[in-house]
Amino acid sequence: MKQSLIQKYNIPGPRYTSYPTVPYWNKAGIDKQDWINSFKKSFVESNATEGISLYIHLPFCESLCTFCACHKHITKRHEVEEEYIETVLKEWKLYVALVDETPIIKELHLGGGTPTFFSKENLEYLMDGIFALSNKHSEAEFSFEGHPNNTTKAQLQTLFNCGFTRVSFGVQDYNETVQKAIHRIQPFEAVEKVTKWSREIGYTSVSHDLIFGLPFQTKENVIHTINKTKELQPDRISFYSYAHVPWVKGVGQRGFNEDDLPKNDEKRKLYEIGKELFAELGYEEIGMDHFALKTDGLYEATINKTLHRNFMGYTANKTQLMIGLGMSAISDSWYAFAQNVKTVKEYQQIVNEGELPIFRGHLLSKEDQIIRKHILNMMCHFSTSWEKETMQIKNIENHLELLKEMENDGLVQIEENKLSIPEKSRPFVRNICMAFDVHLLKNKPKTQLFSMTI
Repeated sequence: MKQSLIQKYNIPGPRYTSYPTVPYWNKAGIDKQDWINSFKKSFVESNATEGISLYIHLPFCESLCTFCACHKHITKRHEVEEEYIETVLKEWKLYVALVDETPIIKELHLGGGTPTFFSKENLEYLMDGIFALSNKHSEAEFSFEGHPNNTTKAQLQTLFNCGFTRVSFGVQDYNETVQKAIHRIQPFEAVEKVTKWSREIGYTSVSHDLIFGLPFQTKENVIHTINKTKELQPDRISFYSYAHVPWVKGVGQRGFNEDDLPKNDEKRKLYEIGKELFAELGYEEIGMDHFALKTDGLYEATINKTLHRNFMGYTANKTQLMIGLGMSAISDSWYAFAQNVKTVKEYQQIVNEGELPIFRGHLLSKEDQIIRKHILNMMCHFSTSWEKETMQIKNIENHLELLKEMENDGLVQIEENKLSIPEKSRPFVRNICMAFDVHLLKNKPKTQLFSMTI
């Protein structure tokens, strides 16, 4: 990889977990009735055939990790668990009351915050409440995020009994200096213990989340972390680029100086080292920042061209409708996005008044829906085509003109009705997607909204 290309294209840009990206959602928000109408439409179209996805945000953490950009609520008071779960179940009842058929859940994910902040009894109570009003799809896949320091064998067993077969553990880095900087002290032994428990219980996919670009992180740190990861051989590895966005998350991402962060080519080198080591260990690269063994469903989805990407990340299961429950959770009906309010107090107050706790959203235009398909294709399959009528973009030649320089640099290949991204160019996929982002092109931000692309 030419160093000059990294420096040239490493600019602020969206991660495209949605299109349009959140800063470009309609400034007037979304009328709740419009959201409800889009939810009903999508439910009717998809529930009986492919089922729906459910994301449940469990926001509590006992301490603040300074690398984290998630919406969370820091507390050591575990008495907050029951009231929060009661509110989530009330929100779920509000959605179920809007439709005539029983929801069929194909994909369910518990995210955070720290889902394993909650006791096994409360996690079971949550799942019992969800499935009292819904059915499980015959090909259902349930997953959750676990903190290695507080995940118990009883929690793992309880969720497995509820149908969970996938678990992801946040590792980040095993170096003590790096861990201190990001306020996430956890020994290898903690990760080893929960990984072995998961396999003993019967989880079919165990994932480890690693991050490159953290403060004080060096080439030696990354090699050491991956060598330790090798000992446990997780089925999947997420190797994320640290997104430094202190202007969004405030003091939580200012626990170290800017000079302590590896930058540009130095940072990208950490990724290239990791990618090379993962390949040696038998992992295949999946989309952006993800790696999986050939025995894992994510690899199979890549081969079969069924890989999908949504607010939960990459998934082997595509559903048109995804409902987000809980504080700050985002829902996606394919025709619209809707996000819940961002504080626990306000969330509980609105739901207890019998209202959906939505505070912003976006109704997708026909153009939005078409461009979204192209961006999903590039993010999941590294190619897209506008040959079909349903995939044609207005003024496509203008977008392709924006890619001329990248084409000249060998980063993208453009044919008459098709675009493909060579393997060497995968670090630049976000830059390529930006050339199709109508909202970004029309209204370029005057201040930095996004993390760096590479």
